[in-house]
Amino acid sequence: MGVNSGIYKFLFVMHLMAVIAGFGPTLLAPAFGAQAKARKGREGLAIAEATFDVMSKYAEWIIYSVPIFGILLILVSDDAIQFGDTWISASLGLYVVALGLVHAVHFKNLKRMNVLMGELAAGPPPGAGGGGPPPQVAELEARGKQVALVGMILNVILVVIVALMVWKP
Repeated sequence: MGVNSGIYKFLFVMHLMAVIAGFGPTLLAPAFGAQAKARKGREGLAIAEATFDVMSKYAEWIIYSVPIFGILLILVSDDAIQFGDTWISASLGLYVVALGLVHAVHFKNLKRMNVLMGELAAGPPPGAGGGGPPPQVAELEARGKQVALVGMILNVILVVIVALMVWKP
């Protein structure tokens, strides 16, 4: 078949579309997070929940297809691209690291933040009236910092993978 075949070009388009559709929402998630934080209450919660739903129900599954299309590209390339190529193995390794971070840390923090925002939006429990902010606020701030750090790491990993794909060292 080779890299000039119709099937290769079709798979390449599908690979690129999966990258755009899958990673696009994750790159914009911090902007939606800022919007949720600015609105607080039920409005902020709705933005945060919608963002998480898009990322975990749609983008996540599309992101899983990215290496599938990549592997198929390698298989139909007639050895123009090989699994042993440094840029391929490095990209796949970084992809696995990124998925591990998402599932071990990132999604857990985002889920918990949505729970905390829901508790705050529901209002204080009966009889609560102590001075100072509710305990959820401090936890939200701490988790928000973790989400920002992990999100930045994930974005750097994505940029490195894209650079590997473009320059093919």
